[in-house]
Amino acid sequence: MELPILFGVRHLSPAGAFHLRRLLDTVRPRLVLVEGPSDLSGQLPDITRPETAPPIAILAYTQAAPVRSILYPFAEYSPEYQAIAWAHEHGAECRFMDLPSDVFLALGSACPPVDQREGEARFDAYAALDAQAGEDGHETFWERTLEHATDPDAYRLGAAEFGAQLRALTAGREGDWAETVVREAYMRRVIEDALSGGYAPGEIVAVTGAYHVEGLKTAAPMTDAEIAALPREPSSHTLMPYSYYRLSTRSGYGAGNRAPAYYSLLWQGLQKGSGSWAAESYLARIALYQRESGTSVSSAEVIEAVRLAGSLAALRGSGRPALRDLRDAAVTCLGGGSFAAVSRAVASAEIGSAIGTLPDGVSRTSIQADFYRQLKDLKLEKYRDLTAQDLPLDLRENRNVKSGRSAFLDLERSFFLHRLRVLRVSFGQRREVEQDNATWAERWVLRWAPEAEIELVESALKGDTVAQAASFQLGERVEAAAGMADIAAVIEDAFTCGMAGAVTCATAALQAMAVDAAGLDDLAATAQRLSVVVQYGGVRRLDSAPLEPILRQIYLRCCLILSAACACDDTGAKVAAVAMERVNAAALAHDFLDNQPWLDALTQVARRDDLNTKLSGFAAAILLERGAMDAQSLDLEVRRRLSRGVPADLGAGWFEGLAMKNRYALIARLPLWRSLSEYLDGLDDEEFKRALVFLRRAFADFSAGEKDDIAENLGELWGLNSRQVSEAVNAALPQESQVLLEGLDSFDFDDI
Repeated sequence: MELPILFGVRHLSPAGAFHLRRLLDTVRPRLVLVEGPSDLSGQLPDITRPETAPPIAILAYTQAAPVRSILYPFAEYSPEYQAIAWAHEHGAECRFMDLPSDVFLALGSACPPVDQREGEARFDAYAALDAQAGEDGHETFWERTLEHATDPDAYRLGAAEFGAQLRALTAGREGDWAETVVREAYMRRVIEDALSGGYAPGEIVAVTGAYHVEGLKTAAPMTDAEIAALPREPSSHTLMPYSYYRLSTRSGYGAGNRAPAYYSLLWQGLQKGSGSWAAESYLARIALYQRESGTSVSSAEVIEAVRLAGSLAALRGSGRPALRDLRDAAVTCLGGGSFAAVSRAVASAEIGSAIGTLPDGVSRTSIQADFYRQLKDLKLEKYRDLTAQDLPLDLRENRNVKSGRSAFLDLERSFFLHRLRVLRVSFGQRREVEQDNATWAERWVLRWAPEAEIELVESALKGDTVAQAASFQLGERVEAAAGMADIAAVIEDAFTCGMAGAVTCATAALQAMAVDAAGLDDLAATAQRLSVVVQYGGVRRLDSAPLEPILRQIYLRCCLILSAACACDDTGAKVAAVAMERVNAAALAHDFLDNQPWLDALTQVARRDDLNTKLSGFAAAILLERGAMDAQSLDLEVRRRLSRGVPADLGAGWFEGLAMKNRYALIARLPLWRSLSEYLDGLDDEEFKRALVFLRRAFADFSAGEKDDIAENLGELWGLNSRQVSEAVNAALPQESQVLLEGLDSFDFDDI
């Protein structure tokens, strides 16, 4: 049977799109078949709506977790997009002709990557082409050879030959070869059905990748039985905006190109009939970017860059400059020979920041529709941009507006962004805010990317709206919680999301788990999170009172088990110290927590000799900070802990714990440094080395100013000038001493 007209193209090829339209204008087909999942043809009317502006993509995804997806992106200069647009403009029928998306998804789950299959080696055809193409790879070769072709027949024949040669090189050697054979058999069947359905071969134009042209000529059409036997995975699909960055190979898109924005200039130049327009526009855009960034670039330099690019192209055997020539010219003439000087401008001119748009309500899941509705309601639409933008929030009521919605606009924005965070939708990233005694400020950095859209679609299985999906996600986390701290984290997230129902459910789960035994670290982490919620719940207009009895219960349990938790090794001491700090912070933050049980527990740890000495020292530091240990008690404890006969690791370890807090208060206490000096003087060489391990760690976080203050104390004790001591402390160590200290980094603590 005679085949229709096959037009082999490269995805994202401006010349391919331009010459395809010229062919379509000449042939005037009644049917246009385009490589793409055949079950997605229903998306074509939305793709061609006047309000739709590429880049866009069709996303197909599985209906069951874990969600897997496949993307079919289009730029304005995609041959596939122009074929669809031409058919719409001229009233011709248009269909996709490749395997349905549910089959693609099923094949993807059934076939492991080639490098995971025993006995097979991955073959990278394009790496082989790069090695043979010269210059900077096959993409430059393609651009020089075909993207500047002015004859449509030359492009069509050249692309077909490129595809045929590539196929001869790779047939049977690539990991997806079996899938390729199946796809071509299916596409051949679609073509045969069209021919049998009343279309003459000359009335059909089939647009496919150049690689598949030879395959479609020789493939046997798939039979009904073979179609019925294809694996399928229930799936859904949606249209979504896309971006030039995601179309670039730099984002990892294998079918993309290095410079989508530059290729858009090529497309515009072809439409204008100007072979030099893309080159001139590219260099002019770099110059404009430099000027807007504060770097002076003259028109003469731009003209010289255009001339240099043409000369470089001629030296390389090309009639028109390719991107490589233009970049070299930009570096030379506009960057003074330094790529770094123009790197940002080059990225802007080559990749760009274009984002596609879709009409409201077009082919979106319900959660996507809710997301875009909230962007509009919360006045966040301007942040839907590839450029990161700061968004400061003030969660307090704005009394200068009339409506309640406007009065708490920033609070509602915070709820929305936190819900997206819980869903792991990468639209906003929260940043730390420095605020004195304030709980009402948040700072976010917002940046839209197609990944966020995909993440939204993946959340569609969890709920129809952002709030429903976030609630479902929080519920799953409660069910999967391994400890109290995990549930407390859910409660904290539910509060920041403004979801009272989720708070109630998580609180009930926490109460049920609280009756079981838990370690100090789990209890302390839980206390810290609940403390934050109780402190800041008011600004989020949520009632945190039900959490207070739970926090009190957990706090009292921490007091009871503190001593037992401090009977641990040095590794456990690190965890226990963090827990002690957390419980202490909670005790200080809330009047409804009785501080005396905690102070009593700390006093017991500080005085006992059978516990980890670092934690005993840290307990003393907390008591000193809170005014629960007077100077006389501290001096007695110092003399006891740093007395002769106390093993080096115990004495120095205790001092390490003491130095974790109140550094300025400790520095001012000369008796402390006298005791430490006398203690170290009494150690033999081996004991001193052991003590040095702890002391080095204790002083690691001291600032230069604090070390100078200590040097002044030591100078007074030793009868030396403080400058002499400071210089000695900061002087370069002898090689022997340096080797000794480096050996301490791998010191074996197991024998301590």
